[in-house]
Amino acid sequence: MSSPPIDASIRDNLEVYFQDLEGTEPHALYDMVLKAVERPLLDVVMQKADGNQSRAAEWLGINRNTLRRKLLEHKLID
Repeated sequence: MSSPPIDASIRDNLEVYFQDLEGTEPHALYDMVLKAVERPLLDVVMQKADGNQSRAAEWLGINRNTLRRKLLEHKLID
């Protein structure tokens, strides 16, 4: 069974990241990847939900207050 396109894209990008390190060990990789994925995820979902936070939170499977906090953290809302 092949990987979903998002999974394959993340794998490809991680391979490039490790190549670019040229043997240097990564630091805080988990947080780096989550931050890199979370902001565009929230941005696209909010656009597709026409700015409706309740709908976006439902699509994401998270609480609306959690979504709002994350949108503020990523400076996607004021």
